[in-house]
Amino acid sequence: MNALIFLPLGYLLGSLPFAVITSKAFGLADPRTFGSGNPGATNVLRSGNKAAALITLIGDALKGWVAMWLAGKLGADASGVALAGIAAFLGHVFPVFLKFKGGKGVATALGVLAGFSGVLALACAGVWLLVALLTRYSSLAALLASAASPALAAWLGLDEVALFAISAMTIVLILRHRDNIKRLLAGTEGRIGKKKSQGEKS
Repeated sequence: MNALIFLPLGYLLGSLPFAVITSKAFGLADPRTFGSGNPGATNVLRSGNKAAALITLIGDALKGWVAMWLAGKLGADASGVALAGIAAFLGHVFPVFLKFKGGKGVATALGVLAGFSGVLALACAGVWLLVALLTRYSSLAALLASAASPALAAWLGLDEVALFAISAMTIVLILRHRDNIKRLLAGTEGRIGKKKSQGEKS
């Protein structure tokens, strides 16, 4: 089995828009029509439905892990498994089902990290939680957790293929958060638990 199979498999799984699917199932508004317009768990949470947001978070994370698990079951080597994970992540960020306008990829990246190492995923989730609790900035927590992931992966002894995949995701995640970075520097970024005015981004 080669990359011609694992890449589209991972990409199509990653493209599944759980934010939109879950919102429809719960009778909620399309998450692309309010808040930040981002089809992700954080924006679904703005609907006020915590269960829908949690299901979205789990679904987005699982599709990264499942893509890697399936690739492994189909006989992929380490490179093939990593390619499936990266493809799932890129599928979430640039989903074919949403005209390539997807989420920022934090949850799906966490699922991919879990595919490489459960300990790594827990460590990065811990960084996110600590920063979020201390600063109340979800975006800053995501940025620092992502930035820490390559170093944590190296410390845990993951191989070069995993390090490359994780570093690539980190670069994309930072680029996807460039507007958040600008607002953090300007002191205008919204905090967790603070209600945003209509049209405010996150």
